[in-house]
Amino acid sequence: MTDYGDDRNRPDIKGTSRMSAHLKFGTIHPRTLVDGLNLRQTGAQAYLRELAFRDFYADVLHQWPSSSWQNWNSDFNAIETDDGAEAKRRFESWKDGKTGFPFVDAGMRQLSETGFMHNRVRMIVASFLVKDLHLPWQWGAEWFLDQLVDGDMASNQHGWQWCAGSGTDAAPYFRVFNPNTQGEKFDPEGDYIRRWVPELKDCNDVHLRKGDRPSGYPQPIVDHSAERKEALQRYQNIS
Repeated sequence: MTDYGDDRNRPDIKGTSRMSAHLKFGTIHPRTLVDGLNLRQTGAQAYLRELAFRDFYADVLHQWPSSSWQNWNSDFNAIETDDGAEAKRRFESWKDGKTGFPFVDAGMRQLSETGFMHNRVRMIVASFLVKDLHLPWQWGAEWFLDQLVDGDMASNQHGWQWCAGSGTDAAPYFRVFNPNTQGEKFDPEGDYIRRWVPELKDCNDVHLRKGDRPSGYPQPIVDHSAERKEALQRYQNIS
C-alpha cells in the first residue's frame, strides 16, 4: 500500500490489489477493503479513490440506465465513427493483439489469455480503439465484457466513455494517449511487453523506437500522429 499510488500504473510489476473480480462477484465487500486503511498514506488515499470511483459509476448507471450503451453526454452522439470493412478488419487486429503497437498488443493478448488486463493498459487500448481507429466505444466495451473476468457493467461502460470523452468526467476529449510513449513510461524495461508479445522477447528495444521489426511482428496498422489529428478534427466538428 505504501507504493500503491505509483506502482498501480506499472503493468510490469505487481502493484495492484487484484481485488476487482472479487468485488464484481461480491466475494468481498468494498468496506472490508477500506477497513484499516491508514489514510495518512498517499497510497491508501489513492486506493480509496479507486474504490470510490467504482461506487460512483455504479450510481451513475443506476440513475441513468441508458448510459450502459449510450453516451451519457448526448453531445457526442454526433461524433463520426468508422464502420466499413476496413474498420472491421482493424477491429479484429485490435482484438487479436496484432496492431503493430507493442504496448497495445501486450494488453490485448493478456486479456485474451487470462481474462484480465492492467488498468493503465485498459486506458491505452481503449484510447487507441476510439481515437486511433475511430471505432465506436461500444465495440470495445462489448469485447471487454465478453473477455474480462472482472467485467462490471458500470465500471466498464463508463471507463470506456471516460476514454471517449462522452461520459460524466471532465477528462478533455482532446486527450489522446500515445501508445508508444505510454509503453516507454509505464513499462520502461519492456518486461510487460516481452511477457505477452513473444515475437519481441529477444529485442533490445521492445518499444521499437528504431531499427527493423522482428520477423512475424506486424507493421503498425495506422500512423498514430495522423490519426490523432483526424480524431481531434472529428471532435472539433461536434463542438
